[in-house]
Order: sequence, then C-alpha cells, then structure tokens
Amino acid sequence: MPAKGTEEGAGLSRRPYLLRAMHEWIIDSGHTPHVIVDALRTGVEVPAAYVKDGKIVLNLSTTATQRLQLSNDSIEFDARFAGVVHRVRVPMQAVLGVYARETGEGMVFSEAENEPTPPEPPHSDKPHSPGDNRRAKLTLVK
Repeated sequence: MPAKGTEEGAGLSRRPYLLRAMHEWIIDSGHTPHVIVDALRTGVEVPAAYVKDGKIVLNLSTTATQRLQLSNDSIEFDARFAGVVHRVRVPMQAVLGVYARETGEGMVFSEAENEPTPPEPPHSDKPHSPGDNRRAKLTLVK
C-alpha cells in the first residue's frame, strides 16, 4: 500500500507542500487565496451549482472557510454558498492552481498525476579511470 499522499510507484508529491506555502504567502501578503479545482475528478465534493466547464474556484481565506485543513491528501473545509453551509472536500490531485485574487499571482500545477522527473544523465561508453579528475571550470564573464 502506498504511503499517504503518494501514488503507487511515485515519490512524495510536491503539490500539497507548494499549495500550503503559496496559501501562507498569499495570506501573509494580505491577499485572498483561491484555488482552481478540476471538479470532475473522483472524490471532489463541491456544490455542483457552482461548477463551470468542469472547474470550480474556491476561496480559501480564513474568513470564507471554517475548519480548513490542507493535508497531503486533500483540502477540506466548511463554507457558505449563497448562505447555505456545505462541506467541501478536494483531493490534492484535483487542485489545478492557487493564486491571489487581488493580484493574480500564484502557481499552476501540472494536470498529470505524476510530477515530472529529472532527466537521467547521459551514459558514457568510456569508463572513468581513478586518475581522470575532470573538474568544472568557471570563467568570469564581464
């Protein structure tokens, strides 16, 4: 069974950590954090009346939410929509982006489930000998 917040065969997702960091930065900057959610993903629980083109924008400010939890697996909170309290649950992989309403500054996440992996270094057919000490050279550019 994979660890919490991971997909089988993949490492720990960066998405919840980046989301929490951006959320904190937006609030500390005095702005209103919003997330864009793929409302058609499995496990998304949002008021259907507010879904447009398969997506929903949610206000994650402290004044708009109650019992906000940003875990590695999901975002969960209670919020009022047209005066009616709804329980909202969004699996972390359904979060497409986070931004400040006032400035538009934020971050967009890849829609792919797995985070991109760094490319493998090229393999050399030539074996390295112990005396082969190649050092990187730095050159001052004026």
